[in-house]
Amino acid sequence: MVSYLVYGLVFLPMAGAFLSYALGRKHKKCRDYFVGGVAVLEFGLAAVLLCQRIAGGVIGGEFGLPGVCGMGLSFTVDGFRAVYACIAAFMWMGTSLFSIEYFAHYRNRNRYYLFQLITLGATEAIFLSADLYTTFVFFETMSFASYVWVAQDERDESLRAAATYLAVAVIGGLVMLMGLFLLYHQAGTLEIDKLYEACRGKDVYAAALCMLFGFGAKAGVFPLHIWLPKAHPVAPAPASALLSGILTKTGIFGVLVISCRILLHDALWGTFILALGVLTMAAGAVLALFSIDFKRTLACSSVSQIGFILVGIGMQGLLGEENVLAVRGSFLHMVNHSLFKLVLFMIAGVIYMNLHRLDLNEIRGFGRKKPLLAFLYLTGALGIGGMPLFSGYISKTLLHESIVEYTEGLSEGLITPVIFSSGGMKAIEWAFLISGGLTVAYMTKLFVAVFVERNNDAALQEKYDAQKRYMSPLSSAVLLAGGLLFPLMGIFPGMTMDGLADLGQGFMGLAGAGGRISYFSFGNLKGGLTSIAIGAALYLLVGRGWMLRRAVSGEEGAECAAEDQGKRRADVFSGILKWEDGCVYLDRWPKLLDLEEYLYRPLLLTILPAVCGCVCGILDKVTNVLAKFLIRAGTAAAGFLDTLTDALVVLLRKTVYRDHTKMGELKEGNWLTYILGSAANTACGIMNRIFRKNHPKETNYKHKLALGYWGLRETIYMITRSLSYGLILFSIGLCATLIYLLVGAVK
Repeated sequence: MVSYLVYGLVFLPMAGAFLSYALGRKHKKCRDYFVGGVAVLEFGLAAVLLCQRIAGGVIGGEFGLPGVCGMGLSFTVDGFRAVYACIAAFMWMGTSLFSIEYFAHYRNRNRYYLFQLITLGATEAIFLSADLYTTFVFFETMSFASYVWVAQDERDESLRAAATYLAVAVIGGLVMLMGLFLLYHQAGTLEIDKLYEACRGKDVYAAALCMLFGFGAKAGVFPLHIWLPKAHPVAPAPASALLSGILTKTGIFGVLVISCRILLHDALWGTFILALGVLTMAAGAVLALFSIDFKRTLACSSVSQIGFILVGIGMQGLLGEENVLAVRGSFLHMVNHSLFKLVLFMIAGVIYMNLHRLDLNEIRGFGRKKPLLAFLYLTGALGIGGMPLFSGYISKTLLHESIVEYTEGLSEGLITPVIFSSGGMKAIEWAFLISGGLTVAYMTKLFVAVFVERNNDAALQEKYDAQKRYMSPLSSAVLLAGGLLFPLMGIFPGMTMDGLADLGQGFMGLAGAGGRISYFSFGNLKGGLTSIAIGAALYLLVGRGWMLRRAVSGEEGAECAAEDQGKRRADVFSGILKWEDGCVYLDRWPKLLDLEEYLYRPLLLTILPAVCGCVCGILDKVTNVLAKFLIRAGTAAAGFLDTLTDALVVLLRKTVYRDHTKMGELKEGNWLTYILGSAANTACGIMNRIFRKNHPKETNYKHKLALGYWGLRETIYMITRSLSYGLILFSIGLCATLIYLLVGAVK
């Protein structure tokens, strides 16, 4: 039963993707409702799986498709996986139903829905995967399929942002694959449940860092966060909700596998993750506060909230086995952030589908006289800001108290510091509280600009106020379903949040139910209220005191600058929030923190090609010089060796192999041919003088006899070396033996 549910969650939407594409070519409206129906069915399957897990009907164990993709695909179900499979399906259901209205006037909807459902199946597979090989296969499938979301509009800025998203995904995937190779070499397995025992006592830090690069890039960890502020403003709002709310959690899933299955309770690793978390948390919050684009603010907010989650994961490693607060806080903030961004990005979608713009100066005042939209925004804003009685307060309180617990342990000497001392942890606690305050400040900035202030264009403001229908009843129901969860979970945390934490904590190595916490005690309320107070001060000083200016230019602007500065300060410190007409929000986005434009693109597209080109040019010239030198050196060496060889041959001929001559040695033949030849030559000479004076005969008998002698010797030599000669000798010997025997017999 469980295996069929899992296969349905993974492969049903993928099959539905192609059916929706075929249906959309004929009936677009039917296609829209078909996609919504698939998403509703997917949520139903996920809800059944979660209910079975809660009821204890789902037991451990792996199942899958052996042999697929070489190593096979394997899946499993536990509390964490069941919860996030259900959250992913819920978010897809909400965005799919909202998309029916949002995409009413969009082009290429068929393509969007195709890849939306493929991504849904891949995302479910990641959360349900039992080994990192399966995780990697579907992680890459998800990354490539979701690329289409960012490029949906096909505008220049959309394609550029999509290229950034794809580059981060591809580079991160390749580095992650390298980490998997290293891990498999060290541990001999990629099964998640076996990794802790397989990695104990082994050096897996290199593999962990490579995998963290890949998963962290998807999660939006600083400084790999560059795709979020670029992709979200140009992607459709439903896609942004999924990118921020759920796809980043696939990256966090991988970080949890590293931190809780490979390096469980590793204090050094926990310190590293904590430092990354603090940096990500603070940088994202600052970028969000200074942004004046509604969706870009939410995108940077996602970076910051990922930082909060990383802080919790880091504290798990530092606290070791006493990490109950950190474990539960990390998981609950994952859940909260997913749901917050579902509601907030769909609200951004409502604004965009009515105005087709997201700049605060242009959408200013749109939400006035729209109480439902204001209420829905406040549920998400108060939740993510950590306001008591909302779900975000619960998870942030747990994370904050884990930092306090560790700091007190250091102060009392119960814990040995790794890197951060008690003072360092105090600084981290204040960074946590200030980042929470920044969250309150930028969410307040958005609320005041959209729902409180009036637009500078009076005619436009009247149009906004008169607008009655700004979203369909279906979209309103979807937003209400998400928005009402936050106060419900915040008011009854024991019935909701604690139950979710009990389900998810086992994946992070925490066994047994966590103790119930008094969330609304003064000690716990103090941290949340401190962040809210910091946020109020930051909003007044930065959001209104620094980011608002009167919309004047030229000489008038120069003349009014001093007067405006004094009035602004007076208004800020007197708490007056209503400004005179003509004020605009200035884009204080810190350009130097745009790492894509000021670091990565120059580095990858200019500096590295230039450096590599220079190095290649130098190596090319060095190679040419070496080639010419080697040719000449080889020629010289060959000539020298040739001369040396000749000299050596001559030397050997004159020494070891020299000719030996003896005094009186015969020139040719032997002594007999020499004597006979000499006598014949003398006789021939006498006869030439006496008898053959007219016809003398000139013959060198010594040479002639010598040639005959050497010919005879060669013939004898050849005979003695031949088989016939051996046979002749054998025959002669045999005949001699027979004759001897006959003679003996006769006697």
